[in-house]
Amino acid sequence: MNKIPNRQAICETLMEHARSDKSITVLCSDSRGSASLAPFFSSFPEQSVEVGIAEQNLVSIAAGMASCGKKPWCASPASFVSTRSYEQCKVDVAYSRTNVKIIGISGGVSYGALGMSHHSAQDIAAMSAIPNMRVYLPSDRHQTKQLVEALLQDEQGAYIRVGRNPVEDIYSEDNCPFTKDKAAVLLEGTDVLLVACGEMVRPSLEAAELLKKEGVSAAVLDMYCLKPFDKETLLCCAEKVKAVIAVEEHAPTGGLGSMTAQAVSEHCPRKVKCLALPDAPVITGTSQEVFDHYGLNAEGIANTVRELLA
Repeated sequence: MNKIPNRQAICETLMEHARSDKSITVLCSDSRGSASLAPFFSSFPEQSVEVGIAEQNLVSIAAGMASCGKKPWCASPASFVSTRSYEQCKVDVAYSRTNVKIIGISGGVSYGALGMSHHSAQDIAAMSAIPNMRVYLPSDRHQTKQLVEALLQDEQGAYIRVGRNPVEDIYSEDNCPFTKDKAAVLLEGTDVLLVACGEMVRPSLEAAELLKKEGVSAAVLDMYCLKPFDKETLLCCAEKVKAVIAVEEHAPTGGLGSMTAQAVSEHCPRKVKCLALPDAPVITGTSQEVFDHYGLNAEGIANTVRELLA
């Protein structure tokens, strides 16, 4: 079982490139530990900025540094940076077209027992609604590394949401086919298409394996790029199946499910179901306990498929 969370993969990749590129800078809002960025601060103190618990300043300072030619990556809990810093993300990063990469750490229900104040079930919808803001939810450490390396090569703003805990590998170091802003087809299928992002990709794959034993052919699409949204790959897969299910660690409004339903209904109408967190404060518990309760696990996804195809 993998023990490296995606946030650590971000740190390791940034450190690898920061040795030769001194313009790479990391900023934190008293979150270097929870962001797994402490090693970066220790190794590159002159390329690190600690702003304290001041998320709005975090984004604005990063935007100012980008305007001076730096390549800032700022990290803060997703629940705070996508809400407290929303105006700064909109104006200082997106509207001003500054090269700021915003890392939303401990996304979704990663904080578990801390409840709604620390959950980020709205960030996909909120950040995707900002013009010029890209949104990514990588599914494992290998894809995270590839994404960071790709984003280091451009000068556009982006929001990257990662969870708190390690997730089981989807890819491997030697086999991680990655094309920037293109979803990855993990399995082909003819009965149902499971479209997932972030931590929901692994249970979607496991659900496909359960369904295969029952004679149900499930395709799985890793839609790590929420914006820009890869309609082309989605529609190519959707045309081959009877129904589509979007699986996401997000509220049922404005996220992957909404994007999927809009694209499919417009271009190749199929039954579409959104499997997400409820439009209400979620129960208290660990991430896995929350997922299990709301059917965001392999068996829950498989059950949704059975009901939809019945």
